[in-house]
Amino acid sequence: MIRLQRVTKRFDGGSEALSNVSLRVDAGALAFLTGPSGAGKSTLLRLIARLERPTRGRIMVNGKDLETLPRNEVPRFRRSIGLVFQDHRLLFDRPVHANVALPLEILGYRRGEARKRVRAALDKVGLLQKENAQPQTLSAGEQQRVGIARAIVHRPALLLADEPTGNLDPRLSREIMQLFLDFNRVGVTALIASHNLELISGLGKPILHLENGNLEARHVTQARSAG
Repeated sequence: MIRLQRVTKRFDGGSEALSNVSLRVDAGALAFLTGPSGAGKSTLLRLIARLERPTRGRIMVNGKDLETLPRNEVPRFRRSIGLVFQDHRLLFDRPVHANVALPLEILGYRRGEARKRVRAALDKVGLLQKENAQPQTLSAGEQQRVGIARAIVHRPALLLADEPTGNLDPRLSREIMQLFLDFNRVGVTALIASHNLELISGLGKPILHLENGNLEARHVTQARSAG
């Protein structure tokens, strides 16, 4: 599903975010990416989503070589991935159901099918009763759940999450992580950046440590969820 071969990312000015990173995550696996602030976690996820391009090295996602991917196929590729951000990135001028429906609008789903998918996604994250609410009236945990519903509404095979519990209390953090475990149990591949070692250490999933742009070569296979 995900394969990085000696990937380096250097930004303008010479700062190196990633240095010769190699990583393989098999389809159906879930892994956590940890490390201090500035270690390169967000950069790594953005490279996998083809939001950034490496300075050198090779990235393969679901059989596609991202370096040789034609420009006109990049939007379609990005739509095949579910992205979850720490800051939610919700649109506060439209209600919850419209926020979740955004990927389906882009993909051209008919209104009836889109509504079914939106309600199903909100039900999975426990927010079906909030579908007509405005995002600003929700708690931080609920806003994050809306972001997750939007990420999974088009049923992607791959989920990338960047510090999805960074602003949440311990109880809400456990609930959010449980959602990712539940998605993984039905076959979704997931790579989740998190600094919360206390939480992720007890989930029975591989933990990849990134520091100063360096990650030891790893191969993450599909494994059963904890419990």
